[in-house]
Parts: sequence; structure tokens; C-alpha cells
Amino acid sequence: MASFVLGRAVRAASGILRPVNILASSAYRNNTKNACLHSALFTGHFSLTHIPVVSSAPRLVTSVRNLTYGYTGMILNRVTPLLPSVLMVPVRTLTYCSTRKGKRKTVKAVIYRFLRLHSGLWLRRRSGYKKKLWKKTAARKRRLREMVFCNKTQSKLLDKMTTSFWKRRNWYVDDPYQKYHDRTNLKV
Repeated sequence: MASFVLGRAVRAASGILRPVNILASSAYRNNTKNACLHSALFTGHFSLTHIPVVSSAPRLVTSVRNLTYGYTGMILNRVTPLLPSVLMVPVRTLTYCSTRKGKRKTVKAVIYRFLRLHSGLWLRRRSGYKKKLWKKTAARKRRLREMVFCNKTQSKLLDKMTTSFWKRRNWYVDDPYQKYHDRTNLKV
């Protein structure tokens, strides 16, 4: 904080630094065809390139790092790769058009984690049914072993993430969910 205040005081006290920075930025904007500056700005080599300032003031050399455009460009180049990991935005990785046949693809995580009944309801396991069982009571472990239904919003989303192949009726021998496939008076 003290260095920030000291730097501000030095800039305010010397009337030369502020006009030189303004002249340097205007000289940079007017001289965009300078290949050395252009390549240095876009490749990230900021410490090696300097801009000569043409003015009546004493000759000072200002680096590209001090210019607003170059400095923000440098910060954005450093921060941009970190944005997806910082924001942690939930993503539905659904392929609308495949590369081979141009067809919609099923998200395999849905198939592995959920079970679709023929009535359109989806079944799932309770979260944490395999985690830290040593510290859970027997009643809680029994409750975690039960299958639960997804709600309407989740079911619609899971239907969008699967193709018609996974929505067809299947007949299995000794299917434990046979009596749950057909439901009456059900609004989905």
C-alpha cells in the first residue's frame, strides 16, 4: 500500500511522467505498422521491447507493459486459461451433430447413472450411497440403498440427453422393475 501511495505521489509531483505516458500511448496507436511492437504485443515478449517517445520533453523510454492496451492484453492472456476451472460452470456435454453420421449422440454418463422406466420416469441412486459407510448408521445405509425417482425437470433433461434407442421398451427375464414400467394416472 505504501509503494502504491509513493508511486502516485511521484507521478503527481513530476509533470513529465504523465504527458510522456499519454504521448507514448498515442504514438503507439498512430504507429501500428511497427512490426517489432506488433509482434511483441501479441507474442507476450513485453520486457524486451521499448517504445521511443518523440516529444519536446527529455527523452524517456516507456515499455509496452506500461501501456494500457498491452498490460490488459497480458493479464487476459494469463487469466483466460484459468476461467473454466475458476467458474466451474455446469456443462451438459451433448453432441447435437456427430462427425461421422451427423446424428445426435447419447451422453454416456446418463446411461451409466440412471435407469429409465417405460412410463418416462427416471430412477437414480441416492447421493453418497457408497461414501464413508463406516460412519453411517444402519438405518441411514438402508435409506441410501433405496432407488428414488427424478422429478419432472430432471426427467425432461435426461430425455433430451438420450436418443430414442434408450427410450424403447425392453423385456428382461426376471426384471425387478417390471411392475413399475407401466403407470396409470401419471402426468409427466
